[in-house]
Amino acid sequence: MSDKPGWKDRLFGGFSKTSGRLTENLTGLVTKAKLDDTTLDDIEDALIVSDLGPATAASIREKLSKERFEKGLSEHAVREIIQSEIAQILEPVAVPLEIDAFPRPQVILVIGVNGSGKTTTIAKLTHLFLEQDYGVMLAAGDTFRAAAIGQLKVWAERLGVPIISGKEGGDSASIVYEGVKQATATGIDVLIVDTAGRLQNRTELMDELDKIRRVLGRLNPEAPHDVVLVLDATTGQNALSQIEVFKEVAKVTGLIMTKLDGTARGGVLVAAAQQFKMPIHAIGVGETMEDLRPFEANDLAAAIAGIEE
Repeated sequence: MSDKPGWKDRLFGGFSKTSGRLTENLTGLVTKAKLDDTTLDDIEDALIVSDLGPATAASIREKLSKERFEKGLSEHAVREIIQSEIAQILEPVAVPLEIDAFPRPQVILVIGVNGSGKTTTIAKLTHLFLEQDYGVMLAAGDTFRAAAIGQLKVWAERLGVPIISGKEGGDSASIVYEGVKQATATGIDVLIVDTAGRLQNRTELMDELDKIRRVLGRLNPEAPHDVVLVLDATTGQNALSQIEVFKEVAKVTGLIMTKLDGTARGGVLVAAAQQFKMPIHAIGVGETMEDLRPFEANDLAAAIAGIEE
């Protein structure tokens, strides 16, 4: 029997620093005394500095202010309310990537700034789809960096999936076009495209993505079916700025958040859900292939609130 932790254990481990930071920020604020406006303000501030975001903090404050604590306020009672509010925020956005395109393949463009874990996330996403018995092909559309092409080739070999690639500086749209042709001809279910992550020149990136869309439209008017933005949770509130920019530049349809493997900035996931209400397809809580998974809202809320069930 394997001693490897299950997904829920890894989830709680990944958010241990987030829940620990929340505990640290709430310490001394929660007493047996009845709540007053000053205490509520302090709790709201503690939630904001825990990266849950002002809107989430305000909704939790409002919920606390309406509760009747006959025996005074306990830290566990606060945590339960935090869990409940977070779960309500996350429930509508916890949307796994479903492979339902017809005709095949389903084309998924993956974007994200360099260093966000984009290429590794593509590998983990591939592993997830292979587990579900889908045929997967990769396309190395980030031709801006030779390292990105090489890294994706290594992952394709390890995972045993075909890959379409070209030279550094090549035409991304041509690679994507060839990927769709080959995927269609060989009956592949999913084509995952790695795209350039630079934002230094937004116009250039927009032009490149528009060209990819035009080329895809000639082969399949429904493609791309998904445009997924990979976010690095360790960047905290900066992740929200990235969503804002990429939403405009790349017409993002959903998010994947990575590096939730002990970072104290995991609360930004909740802030992103609250602010953008965009599907969050999966989260990454570790380095192994099994550590990227769709999440269940209540489990994730419990992990952030530090409530072991």
